[in-house]
Amino acid sequence: MIQIKQSRSSNTFLFLILHCSLLLFIAASCDAQPLNHKKQYTRQDTLRGTITPERAWWNVLRYDIQLTPDYTTKSIQGKNRLTIRVLRGGNKLQLDLQEPMVIDSIFLGAETGNSAVSGNQALENKRKLSFQQDGNAWWVTMPDLRANSTQVIEVSYHGTPREALRAPWDGGWVWSKDKQGRPWMTVACQGLGASVWYPCKDHQSDEPDSGASVSITVPDTLVAVANGRLQAKTPGNNGTTVYTWQVTNPINNYNIVPYIGKYVTWHEDYSGEKGRLNCDYWVLDYDLEKAKKQFRQVQPMLKCFEYWFGPYPFYEDGYKLVEAPHLGMEHQSAVAYGNEFKNGYLGRDLSGSGWGSKWDFIIVHESGHEWFANNITSNDIADMWVHEGFTNYSETLFTTCEYGAAAGNEYCIGTRKLIQNDIPVIGPYGVNQEGSGDMYYKGGNLLHTIRQIINNDSAFRTILRGLNKTYYHKTVTTKEVENYMSRESGIDLSKVFDQYLRTTQIPTLEYLIRGKELRIRFTNCIKGFTMPVKIKWGSEEKWIRPNEEWTIVTGNANAANFSVDRNFYVNVKKAGN
Repeated sequence: MIQIKQSRSSNTFLFLILHCSLLLFIAASCDAQPLNHKKQYTRQDTLRGTITPERAWWNVLRYDIQLTPDYTTKSIQGKNRLTIRVLRGGNKLQLDLQEPMVIDSIFLGAETGNSAVSGNQALENKRKLSFQQDGNAWWVTMPDLRANSTQVIEVSYHGTPREALRAPWDGGWVWSKDKQGRPWMTVACQGLGASVWYPCKDHQSDEPDSGASVSITVPDTLVAVANGRLQAKTPGNNGTTVYTWQVTNPINNYNIVPYIGKYVTWHEDYSGEKGRLNCDYWVLDYDLEKAKKQFRQVQPMLKCFEYWFGPYPFYEDGYKLVEAPHLGMEHQSAVAYGNEFKNGYLGRDLSGSGWGSKWDFIIVHESGHEWFANNITSNDIADMWVHEGFTNYSETLFTTCEYGAAAGNEYCIGTRKLIQNDIPVIGPYGVNQEGSGDMYYKGGNLLHTIRQIINNDSAFRTILRGLNKTYYHKTVTTKEVENYMSRESGIDLSKVFDQYLRTTQIPTLEYLIRGKELRIRFTNCIKGFTMPVKIKWGSEEKWIRPNEEWTIVTGNANAANFSVDRNFYVNVKKAGN
């Protein structure tokens, strides 16, 4: 807490400071980004953020994780079985496990049996492998392996993982207690990386093609929940129970997550575009009744998002909301929820329009990530706007679905006050670093502007659905997304993307009225920037396409009043002012 001493004469000045600080706090607290922007990058950053030669020769097919957390010592013990496809020969393999976690042993072998939960099967012809630690990277010496063969690597590990002191913004393992003093545990590690708690190839471009399983051993007084569907609940020794969950679809590393607490559950089905979608809700026992009331918003959300984005991408694994001891995160098929069963963002309307207080921010935003982040995933975290910009815009679309187009527009425009234009939205590549937090609100307003340029909601919807179909369960670059939207809209949007994603400049539409002539141009923009905008001059509405040069538009009568449709994210300035 910062204490400020003041005199009575400084009250107005202090109010302004506190008001600005509050806006900055709200902007920062909305961004689930556990990374800090660095001015210099280290070799460890490159190892983490790049497909190194030691990562390039193999592809992850599946993770099978066995996990035993110890709440008292804040430590975990585990095993991860990586099923991999050998793309070409390689004698050294890079695994990622962040300090202070420790790898105990690594074995190479072949799996036996055809169990759905393959991580519980024994390995045949086990061969112990040597390895060496290099910070958060571990170099594993490999034998000659046949190209296109499938191999299994079994890694045993233990340690005290980094603790998240302010999850989800400060990533790591969450050791919490519920209101009754009972253990409540989970993980939040977006950006920081899944290797904070289990060994893996910690790069977004390589998701396990055949999904993952998580087997969690907990005291039998608690319940363990994870992604996908519950495969088994097995009584263990010494008062423990093993819960085994499985995802069949590809999944981001950081989305694989356990939740451990005194959970209860209920189930409902949603009739969606692909048939029956299983929806399950897991909350702490004393929150059951208020959760049942608040979570009624799930079905309208699913209906809206299936309309705009296409079918929910993970029917095979179901949809879950799981109460968490932090605000929320987009964990695939097991969305973390911690919004205190309130509408808005912990009760606040971030847009200031009034519309954001009518629905639960975490249910809408984090579920929107099932399409953008979990279905379509950026190869490099530098392109995280693909996750956050589209998902931010899902809030506008949900508001539109529930309350109409004018309400959606007001909500989107209202969020502009949270844009800081500090650094570009796209970050540096290859060093595991995201760009500006503006990827949320600026990204959403960029998409809203593109929607106006297209000027056809049916076509815009077809593009959003087409993205989710074309890149279904795939990883992408921002260029692929940009090119797709330009191609499918029939409009070259390249300069628009460059302007809003790669600079901090917001285009200014400068105008000058002389009698029946309106002179217009764009300033504060990149070279060659042009974009159609909708204007009102006098009583006349029309479309214009300014560029960097003065362009003359002729009107029907003298009119001094001029305005630009507010749905376009541009500044407006009268020349000479």
